[in-house]
Parts: sequence; C-alpha cells; structure tokens
Amino acid sequence: MTLFPDLSPPPGPKRSWINTTHDWAATVDTGHLALIRRRPGEFAPGGPVHLVLEVLAYAADEAASRGGGRCQVTLHPDGSVAVADDGRGTDTRFDEDGRAVQKPVMATKDLRFFDAPGAERLPDGAPRRGMSAVAALSRWLTHTNRRTNGAWRRRYAHGVPVTGLEPVAPDGTTGTRVHFLPDENLRPRWSPTGDEAARWGAHWPELTVRIEDRRHRDRRER
Repeated sequence: MTLFPDLSPPPGPKRSWINTTHDWAATVDTGHLALIRRRPGEFAPGGPVHLVLEVLAYAADEAASRGGGRCQVTLHPDGSVAVADDGRGTDTRFDEDGRAVQKPVMATKDLRFFDAPGAERLPDGAPRRGMSAVAALSRWLTHTNRRTNGAWRRRYAHGVPVTGLEPVAPDGTTGTRVHFLPDENLRPRWSPTGDEAARWGAHWPELTVRIEDRRHRDRRER
C-alpha cells in the first residue's frame, strides 16, 4: 500500500519537510503507543480483523489515487496476517546526509485520523485510527516497503522499532507488505467467512482484495 503521496525528496534539511499525515521529526511516540495498548477494545474493536481493515484503508487510499489497485491478505498458521499491495510504497526520503528516512507510520499517530471526531469509518463501522494502532497491538510487525528509489524493511515490537531501516534487494515491483502477529488478548480471533472481500470491495470500490487462508493448508504440506 502507498501510505503517503509519492513525492520526490525535497531539497533542504529534514526539519524543512512538511508534515501532512505524520510528523517527520518524530521517530517513536511511546506515550501514544502505550495509550493504544491500554485500550485495545477501543482501538481494535472486533479483534484482529479491525487491524486488517486499518492496513487495507491505506491500500484503498492508494488505489483511489491511481484509479485502482490490488491487495492480498494472507492468514498464516502462527496466527499472523500479511497484507501486501501493488502501490507505490511508503513515502521514503533522503536527508541532507544521504540517509533514507521513512515516514514514521507505525510508531507515531496519523495526524488526520487519530484524534479526529469525524474520522473516516471503516467497513466494520469503527473509526479509522491509523497504522500505529496495528503496530501497537501486535507482538511483532514487519514492514517491507518497495519504491522506485529503493526498498527497505523494518521490524517492530508493539510499535517500537527493533531494527533499523534495512535495505532489501529490489525485485522490480513497488508496494508494501505489512506482516503482523496480533496480541493474543485480542478477541475474537478472525476466521474469514468468505464474503469479507466482497464487502470490503463494496466499501472501497477501487481496491480489489483477495484473501488467502494458509493456516490449514500449510499444516497439510508439512
């Protein structure tokens, strides 16, 4: 999913970059992440499926800006979920020292939604909060980001980065993959019923969603 507009790296130091969806000057907002963790029922109503919708909302933003897009949701045997799209990738720029800087989407609040009373509603009827809700309420999360100017991966534990922004080999594609393991105390667990993709497509008509449940298949293949 492209979480942010595909802008070329602007001239000048990082402090001159304009905040649109997140604060470029921030790295980790531990107080914000702690707030989410204290109130999981508020920020993940319905359990892990709401976290999936928070990720899909960014893919839908990108699809709408490009006139269409695709996203695959994969359920894994360990309880983790991966959401991957074919967008332009998360906004990543290079600072005055040539270092790659990725917008802190996992570890800080989305300025558009988190504290907004009139925030967009997701297909489950709950308000959109942003990617930090997903990261904060996941035991681990890996964000793989592929753009035309590079590709990187970073891992988080409950929203806090545990690795740096690590370069990965390009594969000729762009887009993002968010792979996360929801906290065990989130209830109920999600088991797709078969009509979720259609309902989500009706809510986000520019986005085509495919759900692949590998939980039982992967066990049989062992």
